[in-house]
Amino acid sequence: MQEQTIADSLSADAQRKKEIVRVSIIGIVANVALAAFKAAVGLLSNSIAIVLDAVNNLSDAASSIITIIGTKLAGKQADRAHPFGHGRAEYLTTIVVAVLVLWAGITSLVESVRSIINPQEPTYEPISLIIVAAAVVVKLVLGRYVKGQGKRLEADALVASGEDATMDAAISASTLAAAVIYLTLGVSLEAWLGAAISVVIIKSGYEILQEALSKILGERVDADIARAVKDATCSVEGVRGAYDLILTDYGPQRLQGSVHVEVDERLTARDIDQLTRSIQLSVLRNTGVVLHTVGIYSSNASDGGDTSAIRSALEQIVEQEEYVLQFHGLYVDESLKGANFDLVVSFDAPNRHEVLEHVLGELQERFPEYGFAAVLDTDISD
Repeated sequence: MQEQTIADSLSADAQRKKEIVRVSIIGIVANVALAAFKAAVGLLSNSIAIVLDAVNNLSDAASSIITIIGTKLAGKQADRAHPFGHGRAEYLTTIVVAVLVLWAGITSLVESVRSIINPQEPTYEPISLIIVAAAVVVKLVLGRYVKGQGKRLEADALVASGEDATMDAAISASTLAAAVIYLTLGVSLEAWLGAAISVVIIKSGYEILQEALSKILGERVDADIARAVKDATCSVEGVRGAYDLILTDYGPQRLQGSVHVEVDERLTARDIDQLTRSIQLSVLRNTGVVLHTVGIYSSNASDGGDTSAIRSALEQIVEQEEYVLQFHGLYVDESLKGANFDLVVSFDAPNRHEVLEHVLGELQERFPEYGFAAVLDTDISD
């Protein structure tokens, strides 16, 4: 049954990549067609501006080609050198497209500043304005479509390409607006509008680049995903709690990791084996996340006597500590007079180790006959 679930996941991933390639091909065809149209009109009308705009459309087509290449690379099966697959190649693709967006914005800003410093009398030919208007419509439709598909497919490179197309439309629209203002009022604002939009493009490119780099560096697990994984884990009979969730992003929709669960101390090795397999299957079915490891915390079968008193005391101490987020995995051995647990301390604490020592000190003071051991846990996921 687990093999079937994995097969379904792989099939869905293959379908996703096909859709990314299809959307990218649409972008290539649209940009090449628009470039050919602009180049033809530019050559016939001897307009270097229109010809250069055609070249810009070819660079947009190049970003779609880069997206296809990145998607193909990401689809390669895991091998000895890359046992977790090649999914992060999509993030590298996004970085390349983001650099192209930044380059376009910086180039446009430089040209706009030059025009502001050395203004020239603008000339607006009717055919040029018609071409620009057509470009605005095509780029707006294309940008909205590509960006929408990118969000649906969780393909950052497509989102970046769609953003690039939308920004191109904004630049062309500013040219039209400047033409209308100049023809009606005689005031030339094209360079100033170009500079303003260039800044917006640079900001957009920077944000796309920052997001891609952040994913490669390793981000905090999305709260909704963490909650879904823990809910799927706790839905398995016998699980008393799920903690210490660690998920690593190996590419879009390729999360893998581990989790700890609390279980009754009386479970046998066979029971635990069946339980962990059920947890892995439940999480894979409900979230698509692959759990390689399910760690076990032994939980007291009964919660009376010293066990109950220590738990209550620990709850009181933790509630009073500003930087303690949670404790879990508490196990009290009344016969050996020992207890151990994990303590999750916020990254905001000035000294996380001091917080842990203070909690242990409080417990030791209340139960001097017991020995306490605690692990300082990291606040990795919600």
